[in-house]
Amino acid sequence: MPPDVAPPLTPPSRLLDELSQLGGAIKRLFGAQLHLLAAELGLARSAVSWMLAAGLAATVAGVGFGLTVLGLIGLLLAEWFGSWPWALVTLAGLQLVFLFGAIWLFRRCMHWMSMPATRHGWGAMMRQTVQRAEQQVALDKLQDEGKPSK
Repeated sequence: MPPDVAPPLTPPSRLLDELSQLGGAIKRLFGAQLHLLAAELGLARSAVSWMLAAGLAATVAGVGFGLTVLGLIGLLLAEWFGSWPWALVTLAGLQLVFLFGAIWLFRRCMHWMSMPATRHGWGAMMRQTVQRAEQQVALDKLQDEGKPSK
């Protein structure tokens, strides 16, 4: 072959063309869903931030209210007993009763959640949710097959 003649060009690979077409199709197919997902995640992130701020404000207000009520109860007990030490001991006893009551209630709720009937109900609810979702997917698939393609 003479040096001034270029070698014949090989045709471009069909595999690369098909892969680029596949990438474009996937981008078009999932583009709208990704934009929707990004918008929903942005809203959820904003909502979580506001929920945390509201929870913090409610906690601060609740603690302040609780301390005020405890102070008033302590004052009333001090007037009633005529002694601050006895009022504080009584107040500490009341707080222990409430603490142990809250612990007992928490443990009781945990026991209820571990009971077989509760576990069975939870499992049935989850199975029913999955079954409904599968039925909806099958129905959507049938509806999509019945539509004329563009």
